[in-house]
Amino acid sequence: MSIIFLLALISLAIAIFFLGAFLWAVKTGQYEDDYTPSVRMLFDDSPKRNQNSDNKIDNLKSKK
Repeated sequence: MSIIFLLALISLAIAIFFLGAFLWAVKTGQYEDDYTPSVRMLFDDSPKRNQNSDNKIDNLKSKK
């Protein structure tokens, strides 16, 4: 019978921990912007050029 009380206390402690983690996340603003992440993948990013490869090509052209 004592094991039931021990397990109940452990589960209560875990539940309080998760409730505290949830309240901390809400307080710090983790759930404020729920629209942007779902739409962000729809926007195309322009491809960025690698500056190192551009410099290598410029160096080769200037050597010739």
